[in-house]
Amino acid sequence: MGIWILNGLTVDANNAQAKKHIFIENDKIAQVLDASESSAPQTDGHEVIDAAGKLVTPGFIDMHVHLREPGFEHKENIATGTRSAARGGFTTIACMPNTRPVIDTVDTVNYILDKAATEGVIRVLPYGTITKNQLGRELTDFAALKEAGVIGYTDDGVGVQSAQMMKDAMALAASMEMPIIAHCEDDTLVVGAPVSEGSFAKKHGLKGIPNESEAIHVGRDILLSEATGVHYHVCHVSTEQSVRLIRHAKQFGIKVTAEVCPHHLVLSDEDIPGLDANWKMNPPLRTPRDVQAVIEGLEDGTIDIIVTDHAPHTEEEKAKGMMLAPFGILGFETAFSLLYTKFVLTEQWTLGFLVDRMTQKPADVFGLPYGTLNVGSIADITIVDLETEREVLKEEIVSRSKNTPFIGWKLQGWPVVTIASGKIVWS
Repeated sequence: MGIWILNGLTVDANNAQAKKHIFIENDKIAQVLDASESSAPQTDGHEVIDAAGKLVTPGFIDMHVHLREPGFEHKENIATGTRSAARGGFTTIACMPNTRPVIDTVDTVNYILDKAATEGVIRVLPYGTITKNQLGRELTDFAALKEAGVIGYTDDGVGVQSAQMMKDAMALAASMEMPIIAHCEDDTLVVGAPVSEGSFAKKHGLKGIPNESEAIHVGRDILLSEATGVHYHVCHVSTEQSVRLIRHAKQFGIKVTAEVCPHHLVLSDEDIPGLDANWKMNPPLRTPRDVQAVIEGLEDGTIDIIVTDHAPHTEEEKAKGMMLAPFGILGFETAFSLLYTKFVLTEQWTLGFLVDRMTQKPADVFGLPYGTLNVGSIADITIVDLETEREVLKEEIVSRSKNTPFIGWKLQGWPVVTIASGKIVWS
């Protein structure tokens, strides 16, 4: 038995829209018919989803997530994390390696892949660490990790402080045609600071994280990328200076790509209501000027893709306050609706632009065979109700943790069906 999705609205990167009938057989898209030109297909013996009035897109792809397993299962695990992602319309996610143990051995890669296969509901692609235990002292076995199934190398959660270590890592990754994904942060500039250096920090007498803590590493790594020829990908860009450096690098043909998170596109440090640690994240919320810079960077192609940096923490951890609570907020379940409400409904972006940056573009950046609705492609499909406005409610969050600043926000454009490899995994 297959699945027919009838009368769904599709959109491409150029915002060309059409109504389609899509037939899924096994794990592939078997037929795509123009609904305006063909009569209703024969659906006997198949499951039917009436998508009239709804958006049908390739499954969303998130190349920066934290599933917390192994080691921090009290925050999230692969089972709960993949279900949370499915609720948000994601069918492919790439998990960061700052677990315990970190993903620096073949055994840990195998553990992640086995867990995802048996307990997860969507595709999980693991990253391996750049350095052993993320300590910045010794490179991991890149070749063994690649053979085991990692899709790139990153010490996300900490920046690689040694320029020589990063250059060695880039040269090795380049020789293997693998990307380096960098958390850009100079540790000497951030110790003891919970928020950005800006109006909120001044108002509350807090030490601030300066923009240059991120941009210094971005600039350094761009030069190292040029020297080694590696594909260098910048994590969660948040500052005007970083955008400027990446734009300049692309103009000179350096192989650099970049990502941005929804929260850095819609919030600044001036929006933080008080000392609630659900507003504490790394990178921190920056100034309105930085927010405008990252928006413009995404719009002009300097920043390539949207990621969530889904980072669950328990309520007990976040209750420790702005100074002691860990950095990080949830991202999966509000990502599309947040950006649709903020940018598409206000006509700043086209619907096609948003969908492209969450589907085809991430697949292109990382060379993945997903992100399309073409016949023969893997049947990863998300159906979105663009009309319904709904409040973000804590009790409806699927993630094991609840740490988000968007509780109580009214958003429009909610995923209602997620299909991964031909199977309905959220409805």
